[in-house]
Amino acid sequence: MYQQFKLRAEGVSAEVFRFATRDEALEYLLAFLHKEGLADTPQSTALWAECSFLDGIDRAMLSENAGLKFEVTRELAATARFGISQMEWALADTGSLAQNSTAIEQRLVSSLPSIHIALVPTSGILPDMPTLLAKVHPKECAYLAMITGPSRTADIERVLTIGVHGPERLVIIFVDELGGNN
Repeated sequence: MYQQFKLRAEGVSAEVFRFATRDEALEYLLAFLHKEGLADTPQSTALWAECSFLDGIDRAMLSENAGLKFEVTRELAATARFGISQMEWALADTGSLAQNSTAIEQRLVSSLPSIHIALVPTSGILPDMPTLLAKVHPKECAYLAMITGPSRTADIERVLTIGVHGPERLVIIFVDELGGNN
């Protein structure tokens, strides 16, 4: 299912990568942030929302990367270049990501910065929407977010524009170790 997801997601301009371990994914992520200009100035910072990927990782060591922050506020998200969140599911048939975004921090980092980096357990790949909806219970998920590629619109004189209503880039990083292989 990973290959099908990758094909569909790349078809809507997402960038998709896969790593066996959390350490490999973290190494790639930090290198990506630095290559793309991570710094402790507005429009160059990264906000990382609370997630299980961070469990057991020394955040003080990560904070040594100037511009990488773990306190998510609306103000910081509005001026951040990168937003990092962990998505729970990926739909193979559409290349879409899905997440219980009841926590506002998840919504802020995935919608306000110009580059959204989504960390996804490879085991979270599902075949389709009916499979996802069978897993989600409304009492446990007040806000189900669906993301398919970078933000795009063609409602301005029918000209396709990227990044008007959200991130202009979506980088998806699958991690096998976060839940096995699919």
